[in-house]
Amino acid sequence: MISVATWNINSVRLRLPIVEHYLREEAPDVLCLQEIKCENDKFPGEAFAAMGYEHQAVSGQKGYHGVATVSRVPIKEVAKHDWQANGEARHIGVEIVGKDMLIDNVYVPAGGDIPDREKNTKFGQKLDFLERMTRWAENIDRPTLIVGDFNIAPLESDVWSHKQLLKVVSHTPLEVEVLKRFQDAHGFVDLGREFIRDPDRYFSWWSYRSPDWSKNDRGRRLDHMWASEALAKQATGHRILEAARSWEKPSDHIPLITEFDL
Repeated sequence: MISVATWNINSVRLRLPIVEHYLREEAPDVLCLQEIKCENDKFPGEAFAAMGYEHQAVSGQKGYHGVATVSRVPIKEVAKHDWQANGEARHIGVEIVGKDMLIDNVYVPAGGDIPDREKNTKFGQKLDFLERMTRWAENIDRPTLIVGDFNIAPLESDVWSHKQLLKVVSHTPLEVEVLKRFQDAHGFVDLGREFIRDPDRYFSWWSYRSPDWSKNDRGRRLDHMWASEALAKQATGHRILEAARSWEKPSDHIPLITEFDL
């Protein structure tokens, strides 16, 4: 049995206490973090090792973005793709040693506020990032799990109001279409929606701007865990930890975890 978790932590050093709490409570074998917001040499690797996560693969940069995968089981770094084509640290791929399983940890650009490539270069960069991911997915030839903050909520039930968010970046029809092309390029299975079926409510992010996130509940499902078809059949469970959004100094995202029988 192997359990894999993903969490956009929004600064790993600032939120290390809640990460430690999560690891004590849930104890996933592998934890994939996004938005670590630090360079590699500033990553708190010793703290993770002290908790038993001595196997680490980090792709960081100063103050922004960055991803890291830490593990209690041996892993080997196999890739760092620059799908942004600008040097930003947004991907790291690892292999679980002794298992036929790759884990790709990705932080897709948010895309700015205006869903128009001509008026907003950040939106165009997001679309191009996803297109490069799609080209990569076409050539996958091993069981692969891709996880992380995709910054897109594709289904109507993935947002608090489909009608009100149709023109809001993260839920526009164009983004949903581009993400679907990526999914189809390898036949990825959306594990979250295999276990928490549409149209059931499933959110992973609530804005800091909301004074009472749980009462207003204006969430979106921006975080995902997708698997190759054969690997998806080995998934035995999937859950989220919504309570983490209320922890002290929380991330605006919550962790997801999937268990596999390999």
